Amino acid sequence: IVEPDDVHTITPEMPAMFDGMKLAALATVLYFLGCLNLKSPKAPPDVNYQDTPLNRYLIKSCPILTKEYVPPLLWGKSGHLQTALYGKLGRVRSLTPSGLRKYLPMQDRATATFDLFEPLGDHHTGGESFPDVKISLKHYIHTFMDHTQRQGYRCAVLNHLGALPNIELTSPRMFTYGKIPAMAGYIKWAFPQTLLIVVGFSLGGKIVCKFLGENRTNQDIIVILVSPLSPYVRDWNILGSLLGLDSSMMKGADLSRLYAFHGQNTLKGYKKERCPHYIYNVSEQTRATVPLLVYASDDPLVHQSLLTVPRTFKQNVIFALTLHGGHLGFFEGAVLFPQPLTWTDKVIVGYANTMCQWERHDLPAAVPVNRTKAKLNA
Repeated sequence: IVEPDDVHTITPEMPAMFDGMKLAALATVLYFLGCLNLKSPKAPPDVNYQDTPLNRYLIKSCPILTKEYVPPLLWGKSGHLQTALYGKLGRVRSLTPSGLRKYLPMQDRATATFDLFEPLGDHHTGGESFPDVKISLKHYIHTFMDHTQRQGYRCAVLNHLGALPNIELTSPRMFTYGKIPAMAGYIKWAFPQTLLIVVGFSLGGKIVCKFLGENRTNQDIIVILVSPLSPYVRDWNILGSLLGLDSSMMKGADLSRLYAFHGQNTLKGYKKERCPHYIYNVSEQTRATVPLLVYASDDPLVHQSLLTVPRTFKQNVIFALTLHGGHLGFFEGAVLFPQPLTWTDKVIVGYANTMCQWERHDLPAAVPVNRTKAKLNA
């Protein structure tokens, strides 16, 4: 039972409470608008490169590298929103391609699989279509695959071991790259007159970069990497070490920190004493030369300090840094709705077309090209 006096003591406080809720709602809206970065300007990528014949040819023949990138007005200038929308929705109006699955037996009895997709149009060079190799068949590359096929490229998509639900594992190994050399060797054997272009997305990009650094003979291809997760080399090696982890290695270890966990498992597994020594030995940074790198400065998965590293690279390296794009986003559009093709889709095909033209006509270069590698990091 509520007495009249109690009602009179509560009622005067209600307007103040509503005013507080209004202020909180207003603060939330203002904070959200601030996160959209609506005042951030549109601009072309900040392109850094040395003056070499190949770089001059690429800049001249691939104009999208220097043109203005226009993200959707309302949300495209937020790297977090681009990354979140890409992660939840993937690409807009994504297609479902149909290809022929190939099976490659490995020495450890593992079975690597890749899917082969034939071109849907003629290549602009007028010659035989060039194979375009991806690392993992995910929904976010379906639209890109259709775009490359219509541009005259043959596509081969390598699948992670254990990633396909309808393919059984034939060895204890899983979620590794299933041997890029085996797939590359098959394609070179089946299509000896074609150039080989390798495209890796996100973690696939990191795996391709690792493949390049393992042996210089692996670099005799054209490579495009999109968002290789270089900052997570330690985490990736931790995942690999867990698959063969012995419980006795865990006894008496202080695993309160990730670094300590890494030292207790990965270093012992590889018989290394110090973490920096191990990281240096497995790193591809000093062994893989990558001439084209594209980053987004608002990528929430890449620390700003890492963006200074590509500027120290040497000849035939182009480093393009966009203001917006997020991680694997790079959506384009007018106001709200994005277009099916992203900016990176167009950059990859434009760069591949330019390199095919360079290789086809055997244009002179003052610096050895070694069948140029390219790395796009969103």
